Amino acid sequence: MGEKENKNITIGDVAKVLGVSKTTVSRAISGKGRIGDATRQRVLDYIEENHYRPNPMAKGLADQKKYNICWAIPGDSNVHELPFFQRCMAGVCEVTMATDYDVLISLVYEDNISHLKRIVENRKVDGIILGRTLVDDMSVKYLKSMDIPFVTVGSTKEKNVFQVDNDQEKACKELTFKLLNRGYKKLALIGGPLNHVVNITRQKGFEMGLKAAGVDVKADMLFLGNKTVEDIEKAATLAIKAGSECILCMDDSICRDVILKLRREGVSIPGDVGIASFYNSDLINDNQPQITTLEYDPKELGNVACKTLLKLIDGEDVPQKSLLGYKVLLKESTQ
Repeated sequence: MGEKENKNITIGDVAKVLGVSKTTVSRAISGKGRIGDATRQRVLDYIEENHYRPNPMAKGLADQKKYNICWAIPGDSNVHELPFFQRCMAGVCEVTMATDYDVLISLVYEDNISHLKRIVENRKVDGIILGRTLVDDMSVKYLKSMDIPFVTVGSTKEKNVFQVDNDQEKACKELTFKLLNRGYKKLALIGGPLNHVVNITRQKGFEMGLKAAGVDVKADMLFLGNKTVEDIEKAATLAIKAGSECILCMDDSICRDVILKLRREGVSIPGDVGIASFYNSDLINDNQPQITTLEYDPKELGNVACKTLLKLIDGEDVPQKSLLGYKVLLKESTQ
């Protein structure tokens, strides 16, 4: 056969040339089903010589796979959170580009996972990557009940779930400890909804950092569960009134809102109060003064999560939880 023909040959063509059935060719390719060693080798030798590569649909029929995975992201995320999920998805797609897999996108909500259910129950995918974890996570519980391979981007307290996350607890502890070592004595923490596992983890890391420095955790310096800009601005005002010397923000969006509020009130950063964020992004990257932050790599999260999922689909052993690294960036906002 010529090179052009080689690219287009099918299982049927292979079967016809070798005088065997299509089922025999499929079994030889998949390595499953009863077939003699000599016949299997004859098929494998032929397809290697002719550069035959099964298309994903034919291959899926042979090994019962769909060659699709699902990237499930929160439909109720705000516009400022989208870049994180986009970068994670880039990491996922970077892995699938080197395989026969395609990526389907699903939106999940705290109280509505109907689209995810439809994808799973219609058997459209071989596995799922969840882009967010919640304390009472409907998506995680559902996927466990369906016995389908899945991986979470983020930690969960649910047992027997494969997770990929940054070491949020250690990172927040380290940044908190370093700020105390810089001379700040009264640190306030402003955080978002406490049904998000990442916020609980970051709070724990903050409190561990205080304790490591011999500083008591004071409830009146914790401003948690904020959902709106108004909530965050009120928390910033209360933190200043409570005598906070440095305000730590759980994420970039909260940090941006705090900075704008303080700027309107004529509060100098870092002259009057220091500011730091437990997450870095373009929202605060260009601020002057530059903001002390923790830096993670969302693309790496997606990359590792996808590799982990594909190994699970193939029945390989993978670690229950993978913790990725971070950087502490001490900048002018906490001088």
